[in-house]
Amino acid sequence: MPDDETRKFKRVLIKLSGEALREVGSHDNISPPIVESIASQIKAAHQSGLEIAVVVGGGNFWRGISASNRGMERATADYMGMLATVMNSLAVQSMLEGMDVPTRVQSAIKMDNVAEPFIRRKAMRHLELGRVVIFAAGTGNPFFSTDTTAALRASEISADVVLKATKVDGIYDSDPNKNPNAVRYERLTYQEALTRQLKVMDATAFSLCQENNMPIVVFDMNGPDNIRRALTGESIGTIVTNDA
Repeated sequence: MPDDETRKFKRVLIKLSGEALREVGSHDNISPPIVESIASQIKAAHQSGLEIAVVVGGGNFWRGISASNRGMERATADYMGMLATVMNSLAVQSMLEGMDVPTRVQSAIKMDNVAEPFIRRKAMRHLELGRVVIFAAGTGNPFFSTDTTAALRASEISADVVLKATKVDGIYDSDPNKNPNAVRYERLTYQEALTRQLKVMDATAFSLCQENNMPIVVFDMNGPDNIRRALTGESIGTIVTNDA
């Protein structure tokens, strides 16, 4: 992984939370102005020649684990969450294509009328041809998060990095919303993050990144132009790698 001042990526995967598509305080699950802002930043990075893949969560519609905690059978709840990610993926695709950015949605659950099935080699070919690829429906299996999907798909397509867009500007030693003295890390190793029990991603996703030497950049997506900045390799957020 290059140092902070010279990050240069050829192929990236950006993980967006589903809740990021919803306007705070709104009853609408998807805010078109927010999706438009995200799409415009992806477009700006795409125009630089960057190959971009996207994974979007479904938390603005449904969270499988929350539903299972309220009595629903977990596998069913997770499948419903996967369908929520498809809706979000189509929303992002629609906005990107409205900006003349060629886009493909690939779903881990077969639904031919709205998306291609996930085929690794086909996804890589789309990227090589300059298309933004959006991976929908998680891994296609219950009990796995979209963080895990992001780590898995990034490894499968040989991405240079996973960019995790969050509500905070990096990884802290404690919750910055609760502790005003929380310290933000500029750079961490996977082992340090594990030892300090820092919430980077869920354990399965984190293990996949560590085992495949896949760097993670955690950054605040709400800052002005931050998505484009992260995509194009500007120094932003916290980097997690195998090297200190």
